[in-house]
Amino acid sequence: MTITRLTHLALEVQSLDRAREFYEDRLGLGHERIHRTDREVAYAVGDTGSRLVLRRPRSIPRGGVHTHFALSTTADAYDAWIDRCADLDPVERTFGAYRSLYVDDHDGHCVEIGTLEGADDAGTRGDTPALTGIFEVVLEVTSLERSEAIYRSLGFEVVDRGDDRPRVRLRGPFDLELWEPHIGIADARGGCHVDLGLASDDPDVDADRLADAIATAGSAGSVGGTDATDATDATDATGEAATEIVEPIDGGVRVRDPDGHRIAIVAE
Repeated sequence: MTITRLTHLALEVQSLDRAREFYEDRLGLGHERIHRTDREVAYAVGDTGSRLVLRRPRSIPRGGVHTHFALSTTADAYDAWIDRCADLDPVERTFGAYRSLYVDDHDGHCVEIGTLEGADDAGTRGDTPALTGIFEVVLEVTSLERSEAIYRSLGFEVVDRGDDRPRVRLRGPFDLELWEPHIGIADARGGCHVDLGLASDDPDVDADRLADAIATAGSAGSVGGTDATDATDATDATGEAATEIVEPIDGGVRVRDPDGHRIAIVAE
């Protein structure tokens, strides 16, 4: 696998000031702010090299729908997060020895904060418990079969499938879940993200793999009850021709999947 890490997750927000209030004041990321303009703000999350980006919509690309994303913390810090988010009515779930809470931000993005095996104790920033990284992103897709094939082309491997929900969990440098449309844990429906960034030891090769997998899915015809040929020949919700799936960006390329998710692949 040449994909090495998640570089960023960019979320669409209506108001930067309101979003900053949540992510800086509530989640304590103000100490980690590394970039700010009148259109976007970016935060480092832990020491993993991953960034969380909040961006006001101004032009295409806009990306697709995600159900939720997950920030990691330590087992020692988890109870402090429960206390800090108590007035947001967090929903809690346990997964074996691991615990997670779910809250919604002001734009409807469902934010999970969960304990993660091997997460280093990063201490606190003032009275804010630590966040150590972004360990999971959940994308909404039209067809699990089609999207699983697309993302497995990058080297992600299946580690779990849903029994009660149409979903599949893929593992690589971070966990990527693909869900057909439904309401998730904590009534999560998610929001619009702008793009998902991946670092690669060979971005051109990975972009070709992804584009080839998307083209193959499109030529396969009807997949999982959805006409994939129509999906690749039509015009998407932003008005872009769906066949234009690869575009150059600084340091790499951006690839658009059949569900409108933009995947930026850049050199490590």
